[in-house]
Amino acid sequence: MLLDTKVALITGTGTGIGQEIARLFAEHGARLVLLDRNGEANQATAHSLDPSGQRAIAANVDVRDRPSIDAVVSRTIQEWGQIDILVNNAGVYPRQEFLTMTEQQWDEMHDINLKSMFHLQQAVLPHMIGRQRGKIVNISSVTFHFGAPNLAHYVATKGGVIGLSRSLAREVGKHNIHINCITPGAVRVEAEKAVVSEEQIREYVAQQSLQRRILPIDVARVALFLSCDLSDGMTGQTLNVDGGWIMH
Repeated sequence: MLLDTKVALITGTGTGIGQEIARLFAEHGARLVLLDRNGEANQATAHSLDPSGQRAIAANVDVRDRPSIDAVVSRTIQEWGQIDILVNNAGVYPRQEFLTMTEQQWDEMHDINLKSMFHLQQAVLPHMIGRQRGKIVNISSVTFHFGAPNLAHYVATKGGVIGLSRSLAREVGKHNIHINCITPGAVRVEAEKAVVSEEQIREYVAQQSLQRRILPIDVARVALFLSCDLSDGMTGQTLNVDGGWIMH
């Protein structure tokens, strides 16, 4: 029960990595506020974790919508008195050649993958500063370390996540607030079927040191570590969860 008595706000919990982080955090005693724009999927996640609705709250929120984010943060503090953990996981990764990319596609990627983290952290940090403690985990991507074709807008946002996290870690460390990143590799999630082929997946695994698919639980366990007391000596760090694909 590494998160007993803790309250965690997690984004992108309807499916995939975010859903698995929520499940593992619930197993370790956390009360959860789950944010996802897919209300039906998010409600299903919350119900599967806590049918009573007392320890897992689903909020149908688009992470680009600052007023809705502020409302959820205020509601959480009002009802539960605290926010101990923020996990910024929500993101999208559609492929697009750079020369055919529109400004709208560029802006949408940045609004969802990077600007949302500006919104969430700016909304939560005043409360954490007031309590002089907090853990924030931002999900980036291993693609930032090596680049990836047809993903210039995505890789740019994920590099921005790491830069933002490092800068904020410097700024709020004096308040006992820890901000770290995870860079997942090729994780087996349902959404990958829409953007990569089975052949591409086999190529990814062949480049890994560990010759198996990386699963959402692999990322969730590192998120748990960065959200509990075990990582109290760490901030501003980026941890790869990619099966030994990239080493740095």
